[in-house]
Amino acid sequence: MAGPYDTAPSGAPGRRGSNKAFKQQLNKVYRWYTGGFAVFVIALALLEQVGLSREWIGFIFLLATIGLYAGIGIMSRTTDAVEYYVAGRRVPAVYNGMATGADWMSAASFIGMAGTLYLTGYSGLAFIMGWTGGYCLVALLLAPYLRKFGQFTIPDFLGERYGGNLPRFLGICAAILCSFTYVVAQIYGVGLITSRLTGVAFELGIFLGLGGILVCSFLGGMRAVTWTQVAQYIILIVAYMIPVVWLSVKQTSVPVPQAVYGYQLEKVTAKEKLLASDAKELEVREIYRQRAAVLDDKLKDPAAALAADRAAAEAQLSRLKAANAPMGTIADAEKALAALPRDEAAARAAWTRAKAAAETKARPLNGMPPHAAQYAGDPDGDAAARKTYDESRRNFLALIFCLMVGTAALPHILMRYYTVPSVKEARQSVTWSLFFIFLLYFTAPALAVLVKYEVFHVLVGTPFDQLPQWVAAWNKVDPSLLSVVDVNKDNILQLNEMTIGGDIIVLATPEIAGLPYVISGLVAAGGLAAALSTADGLLLTIANALSHDLYYKMIDPNASTVRRVTISKVLLLVVALLAAYVAAQKPADILFLVSAAFSFAAAAFFPALVLGIFWKRATGIAASLGMIAGLGVTFYYMVTTQPWLRGIFGVTSPIELWWGIQPISAGVFGVPLGFAVIILVSLVTPAPSRPIQELVEHVRYPDLRAG
Repeated sequence: MAGPYDTAPSGAPGRRGSNKAFKQQLNKVYRWYTGGFAVFVIALALLEQVGLSREWIGFIFLLATIGLYAGIGIMSRTTDAVEYYVAGRRVPAVYNGMATGADWMSAASFIGMAGTLYLTGYSGLAFIMGWTGGYCLVALLLAPYLRKFGQFTIPDFLGERYGGNLPRFLGICAAILCSFTYVVAQIYGVGLITSRLTGVAFELGIFLGLGGILVCSFLGGMRAVTWTQVAQYIILIVAYMIPVVWLSVKQTSVPVPQAVYGYQLEKVTAKEKLLASDAKELEVREIYRQRAAVLDDKLKDPAAALAADRAAAEAQLSRLKAANAPMGTIADAEKALAALPRDEAAARAAWTRAKAAAETKARPLNGMPPHAAQYAGDPDGDAAARKTYDESRRNFLALIFCLMVGTAALPHILMRYYTVPSVKEARQSVTWSLFFIFLLYFTAPALAVLVKYEVFHVLVGTPFDQLPQWVAAWNKVDPSLLSVVDVNKDNILQLNEMTIGGDIIVLATPEIAGLPYVISGLVAAGGLAAALSTADGLLLTIANALSHDLYYKMIDPNASTVRRVTISKVLLLVVALLAAYVAAQKPADILFLVSAAFSFAAAAFFPALVLGIFWKRATGIAASLGMIAGLGVTFYYMVTTQPWLRGIFGVTSPIELWWGIQPISAGVFGVPLGFAVIILVSLVTPAPSRPIQELVEHVRYPDLRAG
């Protein structure tokens, strides 16, 4: 194919001029692309005004964007190993920064970040501080050194640096674990967005979006993924900014939400105090408190309670049939009977979940903390309040640590810095990555506050029969994401009668702001771009770890380039389908899955990578034991303390948190243990060979002018 995705000449004479011409060609292509996309959105907006239905707008956005990404994948197809694995090592720093930004802006960042800030307030800033700070570690400790080492993957680096297949194999296992956990969250986001865009079932939405993922990464590997991610970043940042700027203008008449949301936060804080003592809110909370008490009584003897419920439901059905009640009433009674738990175990699980939900809704502000409150508890209160405060602050700092270190160790992010032409551009690329990520992260706190202002001041207090149409639409997509129930039967929505999931805050913002539906389609397309771009990188990381590191480096070193690339494509397809199947089960919320991936990456890779670069005495057996120890303790802590994982592995013992640390921050235990094990074992085992030590010395002082 002729065009900007062609391989640039890589010979020394004229290489700089060739790279310059290549960059100019890219600038031209993406200027045309951005202009064309703007025309496309404007055209759809005009068509909406003349009667184009929402369903058609959603389908057009879905088909157009996935078709665009597929087109880039087709044009960038390759079987060349260097192109497939590292995009020919010729991606300019600014474009690698955009691609990294898209690779990074996962469904959690695009969809979940503002939602987390909406639900948790100040404590949600740990995600922004941790993820952004992680790129500082990437720039200072890893990117330039890994680029100079010159491998294809992170397991490849571990195998070459530590001189053996054991570190490489452990790197493969860890890369698959953290990347698979992460990609399940992205594909879950794809299903959520696609179902909202088109109205299809969530499970079908997953497999529709999966097609776009596969075409990009399947045909062209890192080459296709890179140029697709640049296109995806442009869509996602435009989609994210438009509604929040519009909402800012609507509320404050100022189009710079980052500068004015502090004023809205003051109004939200004042409203929180009113809602906390409102008579109707107190009435709703009391109803939920009573429900929690009833469920607590049932859980004392679930078998007897289930038998009583079943007997009452059967008696009610018999009375209705004997009285020749309307068919609809009888059908409702039959559904109520069928909805009862099957057995004691199912009853215990269902009632435990319902009790936890009722207890949350019995608290002020629907269980949300005051938005501006730094930590839970009170440092000047009683012993319980002081303990809560200390644990809240400890978890805040622990989460920042895990996210920072995990960011610096994620294989699919570090792989991006293998694609630039030189060590100097690797550093520049990290700077551009930070800038492009900053644009979204600086906006997310403003978006959360503006949406909360809209909910508190506009939605709460509205009669149920006058609620906006988008409330019913989202309830249809997934009631766990948004539902409203008139608990006290006054036909007025109170805050505690509304259940809203963080995953829809961004996607629903255009409708909350009263924007045309085409902007909702644009935001959904941006969320889809974020999920697809990250999923592309993650799937490629898993497939490359299996094909390059496991098959080529460990099983068949004589395999041809074409065979290696073909095996990578087949494995990519298998992993993608497996991840889609797991995502279709809706295993857990997006943010937990993503954060678990960060703790896994931090514990498995960070100590081995940093010590491998900066300490030539680190040995292979020490690195292997350190990875096993760090990842093992992190995984163990999650399995024994996280409710969903406890259910998966059948853990029934009481939850015991270490120093009150939540399972989302399990890496805070694994990383120090990994460092300690590697250092101590290295000191009592023979030093690495002289060539490896010289290589470490060479890599530690990278020439910024060289590749």
